[in-house]
Amino acid sequence: MTQLLDYRQFYINGKWVNPTKANDLEVIDPSTEKAVAVISIGDKADTDAAVAAAKAAFPAWAATAPAERLAYVEKILDIYKRRAKDMARAISLEMGAPQDMSLDDQVDCGVYHIENFIAAFKDFKFVRPLSADTPDTMIAWEPVGVVASITPWNWPMNQVTLKVIPAILAGDTVILKPSEIAPLSSIVWTEIVDEAGLPAGVYNMVNGDGVGVGTQLSTHPDVDMVSFTGSTRAGVAITKAAADTVKKVVLELGGKGANLVFADADEDAVARGVRHCFYNSGQSCNAPTRMLVERPFYDKAVAIAKEVADATAVDIAHKEGAHIGPVISKVQFDKIQGLIQDGINEGARLVSGGTGLPEHLSEGYFVRPTVFADVNNEMGIAKNEIFGPVLAIIPFDTEEEAVAIANDTIYGLTNYVQTQDVERRRRLSRQLQAGMVEMNGKSRARGAAFGGVKASGRAREGGVFGLEEFMDSKFISGWAE
Repeated sequence: MTQLLDYRQFYINGKWVNPTKANDLEVIDPSTEKAVAVISIGDKADTDAAVAAAKAAFPAWAATAPAERLAYVEKILDIYKRRAKDMARAISLEMGAPQDMSLDDQVDCGVYHIENFIAAFKDFKFVRPLSADTPDTMIAWEPVGVVASITPWNWPMNQVTLKVIPAILAGDTVILKPSEIAPLSSIVWTEIVDEAGLPAGVYNMVNGDGVGVGTQLSTHPDVDMVSFTGSTRAGVAITKAAADTVKKVVLELGGKGANLVFADADEDAVARGVRHCFYNSGQSCNAPTRMLVERPFYDKAVAIAKEVADATAVDIAHKEGAHIGPVISKVQFDKIQGLIQDGINEGARLVSGGTGLPEHLSEGYFVRPTVFADVNNEMGIAKNEIFGPVLAIIPFDTEEEAVAIANDTIYGLTNYVQTQDVERRRRLSRQLQAGMVEMNGKSRARGAAFGGVKASGRAREGGVFGLEEFMDSKFISGWAE
């Protein structure tokens, strides 16, 4: 039997410590369905110790000069870059991102976010006039306090860096609770932060599940803010749990992105949308999983989508190449298989993929890249966030109909528009109910925030907006001489 990696310790008050009570959990490699590591699930005593350390460290950390906090983050960035391959291996092992994608995208997005926070922080004015015309009234931005950062498994370093780094820069102290099914990357991350030498208690990490450590952090009277990324169901539970202590709650939740493809779209629009839907094995909250296609272009779009899906390779995470890997767990695999079968039962036309493992794979949580056509918004595959490589294609006849279909969802994270008509793009960007709208395959600029509306939560993560999320604003009069 292969020796499991032993990661049972937590990081509390600047030290690696043993859990107060034994409660082991095996970490499963989704490519092989085999256990590869063992962690501990935290107890209330572990949570309390981490919160106490963060609370004790807060006054001194909040009082440090911004330049000092910046220097620590710059050191974290340097070490993170040096440990990139270690991080990539951990992510491939814990959640199945193929090794090339893990290094180039999963790991590199952390570099991207840290660099953006550094750039925004250098220009940030913690005390500034309300306006040029009101020198007597000032805005002061101040740290919230003790922050619980609860992160998901699908883009682990994306979310860890979007929470921990702005909190540290803002002057907050942090307790990180990563996903218990993908904790290995956060252990590498904690090694990086430890090497950077932050004062004891500024950063802490406790593994645990949502019912246990997650709820303990959400209800703890000494936690001032919870920043959570995950399912809408869990976000609702956290909000309710946090209500009694009136703490700040910031949520980045699910999505069911609509990709509006008009007949005048560029020639790569459909293929680009399908690839984006399948990226990270469909495990992205901003994935364009509903492709709305203008009727004159519909049949051709379906044919292109089938071609791309049929050509999408699926294989284990521990190989080089541009394939997609498994989904995270058997629970997710079974859920996705059930939703694909529901789509078939509801009468959607299966164009590519379907249920079951790809033919060349006999183990692992691999989902066949799947495309449904002739879908309508009443079907479960159009309503539910599937979180797998499953695309639903829906026809529309008019711009107004497209907007109505796109907005007919509880979610509002990212929508997409593909058309050469500039005025139409601008019109649609304002009508679509979402925190982000991306058009013609163009990414948002550095420093733009990530976040949604409606049941996607209302977090704004990244850049100056992400810094402000981890601070409270204070308005002061009588400032002028």
